[in-house]
Amino acid sequence: MSPHTTPSPQLPDFARPERTHWIELPAHRSSVRVARHSMNARMAAWHLPSEVSADAELLMSELAANAVCHTPSRQILCGMGLVTDHRLRLEVHDHDYAGASLSRCRPGPDDESGRGLFLVQEIAHTWGVDRSRLTGGNAVWATLITSA
Repeated sequence: MSPHTTPSPQLPDFARPERTHWIELPAHRSSVRVARHSMNARMAAWHLPSEVSADAELLMSELAANAVCHTPSRQILCGMGLVTDHRLRLEVHDHDYAGASLSRCRPGPDDESGRGLFLVQEIAHTWGVDRSRLTGGNAVWATLITSA
């Protein structure tokens, strides 16, 4: 299955379609790269500062990888939007109906994995997880401040 762009879901935070970008992808590891590149193209069109784009790229990679590697989803929905002129919100929705909670942990120095949500916590202005109104699974989100 090849990735395809989906119409913008009607989320209250993302009321204006020209300020949002959504892509639905198969839950495969290669989709993390596709999501990252797709979001980068939109951020370039929005003329976001390079440091914001770099942080958003890392956040999207971590959120998408978490959904691909740790949920039973066959598809993931990745999105971002300029919530205000100074705030970017990234979201990844999965189809994990079990409602597993995401823990905020600090991996040990010798751990080879487990740093994804720690990185999200350290880079994002805010982040969290909610039940997705779009998929019924988890909606993991993070926000970044785009300017002073």
